[in-house]
Amino acid sequence: MELNTNTWNRIRYTVYRPFYDLIAVYFKSFRKQSIYSLQLEPKDKVLIIGAGTGLDLEFLTQQKSITAIDITPAMISELVNRAESMNMNIDAHVMDGSQLDFTDESFDAVILHLIVAVIPDPIGCLKETERVLKPGGKFTIIDKFIPSGSKPGILRRALNPIANLIATNLNRDIDALLSHTNLKKESDDKLRSIFRLITGSKTHENYQSNK
Repeated sequence: MELNTNTWNRIRYTVYRPFYDLIAVYFKSFRKQSIYSLQLEPKDKVLIIGAGTGLDLEFLTQQKSITAIDITPAMISELVNRAESMNMNIDAHVMDGSQLDFTDESFDAVILHLIVAVIPDPIGCLKETERVLKPGGKFTIIDKFIPSGSKPGILRRALNPIANLIATNLNRDIDALLSHTNLKKESDDKLRSIFRLITGSKTHENYQSNK
């Protein structure tokens, strides 16, 4: 039975919420590196998919338009409280990242931190990222992926059912996932352990040739 569903994610991340920030602090420097790589202008419209408790917000204080979504109401509630404490006006929604309720070409940048290896439908999430990005818009991803051009090893295959039940899929291939979209990967940096930072864009050329 497939337990990696939106319902299961709501349940487990509601349970994890009181401890989430203590664990997620491990990724603070990665979040900063990822967001700064976007080279955002204050006027840029930014979407955070899988925003959690809002740990990305401290690196977005100059932005005038931030939209944040998460599948878990408890996470969005925490994010709203964090934004209020920082005097930031955030448009926050409980929403499925693979079924975004936004119009086409709404955002200049999309942030996907620790969501692509968690969401039940990663291809749908990336297709929606492409849809809501403006041509030339940028995206950034932090997550755990198998090395490019490889298959999951025996240990990863053995551990994946447990990891997928608790938190995340260990065996996703970001290149294969992106191949279903017109998103162009422009950088791919290894972080600690199995984590990678992927950045790219929906280029004008790719968008026009595939419309």
